[in-house]
Amino acid sequence: MPKIDLTAIAQVNRTGYPPPFDQDVAGRWYRRLAPATGLTDFGVSHVVLKPGAWSSQRHWHDGEDEFLVMLSGEAVLVEDDGRTTLRPGDCCAWPKGSTNGHHLINESGTDCSFVVMGGGTNTGGGYSDIDLAFTAAGTYAHKDGTPYPDTQRPA
Repeated sequence: MPKIDLTAIAQVNRTGYPPPFDQDVAGRWYRRLAPATGLTDFGVSHVVLKPGAWSSQRHWHDGEDEFLVMLSGEAVLVEDDGRTTLRPGDCCAWPKGSTNGHHLINESGTDCSFVVMGGGTNTGGGYSDIDLAFTAAGTYAHKDGTPYPDTQRPA
């Protein structure tokens, strides 16, 4: 198995979230590892959160499993049942279809990093705290189904 050179994979902070939902993730930087390494059956991203940044809006996936491994620093996991501090080596899992909205917030003064993996079929999902949903087509909509104009989830 070849070692992956993280520095050879572009680190970006793109988001398709419509304003104002995009502001909370401005300090989130990620590398999409799966496409760069030829993996096709599941996604893998290496994520760095700057102090104050969120990993995403609090969300869930209808058709995709999600698994996270904390690598460095400290972040607060926010879920339906409350807040949990995550440190290096901590792991989290969210089975597809679970509507337990989740995200990480870096409330510390230093960067934190984690790897997140997901697999399944994008059949859509939702956001717990805001009027936003994502579709199987990779777009964003209001919870009533009305599309947000000119939005696309990053590949």
